[in-house]
Amino acid sequence: MNTPRIPQPRRQARTAVAIEVTVNGVLNFIDGQIADLSEGGARIDGASMPARSRCEIHYGGDVTYAVVMWSEVDRMGVRFPYELTHGPLYNALKRARNAMTINPAQIFLSNRAPTFGRRGLN
Repeated sequence: MNTPRIPQPRRQARTAVAIEVTVNGVLNFIDGQIADLSEGGARIDGASMPARSRCEIHYGGDVTYAVVMWSEVDRMGVRFPYELTHGPLYNALKRARNAMTINPAQIFLSNRAPTFGRRGLN
């Protein structure tokens, strides 16, 4: 009798991203977009391969190896056998995490005094 597999919690939090990649399976290249990413894995939309298959993720002139953990018609979840610690995909993850820490209201702050129209231009 098979016992049900209990899902294990993720070690790292996933970060929402939009990274265009090419996934290389055994027989084909598929264009997709990483929708969420962590050091240990990713969800890739627009690409699908059978569960437990191995693939390569091509991004920024670099290759990251992965194993498909689950698959649906138009997306799949992959796990990296080695955690991301460097390279273009890791750098994109760091940029996305840094962008999340910026308070959006601070982007529009200015050192100029608040004025309307031409008032105060004397």
